[in-house]
Amino acid sequence: MKGETLQIHPMAPFLPEGARLLLLGSFPPPPARWSMDFFYPNFQNDMWRIMGLVFYNNPEVFVQGKAFSKDLIQSFCTNKGLALYDTAIKVIRSAGNASDKYLEVIEPVDFAWLLDRLPLCGSVAATGQKAAATLLQVIAGDGFGQQLTLPRLGEYVLFHYRGKAVRLYRMPSSSRAYPMSLERKTFYYKKMFTELL
Repeated sequence: MKGETLQIHPMAPFLPEGARLLLLGSFPPPPARWSMDFFYPNFQNDMWRIMGLVFYNNPEVFVQGKAFSKDLIQSFCTNKGLALYDTAIKVIRSAGNASDKYLEVIEPVDFAWLLDRLPLCGSVAATGQKAAATLLQVIAGDGFGQQLTLPRLGEYVLFHYRGKAVRLYRMPSSSRAYPMSLERKTFYYKKMFTELL
């Protein structure tokens, strides 16, 4: 179909040693929308403002000028034991924007491969509806074979991997296209981190 383009994930997973929480989004926006070469790079995305509010009560702590600071964010994620990647490796976009509405997942993430590299990880957070739905399909497939019900926003369900129970949180999207205030999104993330920490 006209306008459709196959895209391959442009980043390697960020898997700091000792990470206990894995944040999984859907797929990065087109590079023209990036303010840095890292996850949640769009300056209009509020993930790093949410993290700033949760941990420092300051939405601008990771902002430098009109961009996010990759160095500050990577240091923060390493110190907090936070790993990052996305639920899709290959996608087709039927529109030239970052909306999950126009995103078709062609190849999902190798979730088992990620978990094998995060031996201390006991929780996974899907950051948005598309990410959560994709992850549930992966967990229902080969290697997992577990049918899970999508949890309510801000809550989790348990799945098992290699004999270990892992929490799967469903979190609100940090995209400004998602109709929820920054303060309300921060509430859900703060609740999750309070439970985990």
